[in-house]
Amino acid sequence: MKPKNCLIFGGSGQIGRHLIRKLTKNNIRVTVVTRNIHQKSYIIKTQGNAGYIEVIEASIYDEKKIRSLFAKADLCINLVGILFENKKGNTFYNIHTLFPTLLAKLSKEYKLKNFIHLSALGIHEATDSNYAKSKLEGEKNILSNFPLSTILRPSVVYSVDDNFTTSFMTLLSRLPFFPIYYSGQTKFTPIHCSDLTDIIYHIISKNINSKIIECVGPEVINFKEILKRLLKLIDKKRLLIPFPLLLANITAKFFQLLPNPLLTEDQLRLLKYDNVVSGKYKTNYDIGVPSKKNFDEEVKKYSYMWTDGGEFSTDKYNPKN
Repeated sequence: MKPKNCLIFGGSGQIGRHLIRKLTKNNIRVTVVTRNIHQKSYIIKTQGNAGYIEVIEASIYDEKKIRSLFAKADLCINLVGILFENKKGNTFYNIHTLFPTLLAKLSKEYKLKNFIHLSALGIHEATDSNYAKSKLEGEKNILSNFPLSTILRPSVVYSVDDNFTTSFMTLLSRLPFFPIYYSGQTKFTPIHCSDLTDIIYHIISKNINSKIIECVGPEVINFKEILKRLLKLIDKKRLLIPFPLLLANITAKFFQLLPNPLLTEDQLRLLKYDNVVSGKYKTNYDIGVPSKKNFDEEVKKYSYMWTDGGEFSTDKYNPKN
């Protein structure tokens, strides 16, 4: 039987918004926990039918308030994650290890049907990355505390709301050249956000649990090729210059001092490792949910905003393009 009440942490991000629409459309009520109800509530409440969404303001460190939400939940989904650390307590260890461990313990205590946790692809190999180590430790704690959990490891997730394609297109449209690391040979299997939410809904509706599932798109594309495709979509020509590792480290040290860094030393270490299926676990294809969205076709739908003329670009309305 399909769960009726779903508790979601991290529901205001790109994956969360897509997922809320998917779940409420299929008559599943969602309770979304956010740190700032005044900034996030109006966005979240527009994602589904009235009566199917409840927004609760709570800090992820407020165990007492979080605990009270589990009493009426059938299912918990954790989408909370960070790409870099800051000085406000948002460390990799706190966000990727301690917090999901707490959710797993509460899921067991309140006898939930499933706890779906969003991790990341390729973290097993990246032993020198603090991000990867915190994710792995979180996974280990989750499975030891609540074996019925389902852990999803997606590759890079993209959509019009992402911080991946949109950030790169912004930089490519402004910079005369673009640095590439490790010769741009790092491989990715980008998955569209709607394909990922289809996977999550399938897991819920089919009562799949006790699994680690790698979630990938239909193509393997290296970093240099991704940049070339984005340049073609925004109709720009830029020099793609390989950066020596020493210079790359220096730039990363500088960038990570910014409030929203373009690159950190830890992210640079992660870029050494391919972001593809490991062959050790089932994938979304194995559980019957193949990815349908093509990278170029989907990014083209919003890439016109980075072309000359933006939304008024004539190419946007040219059926030959």
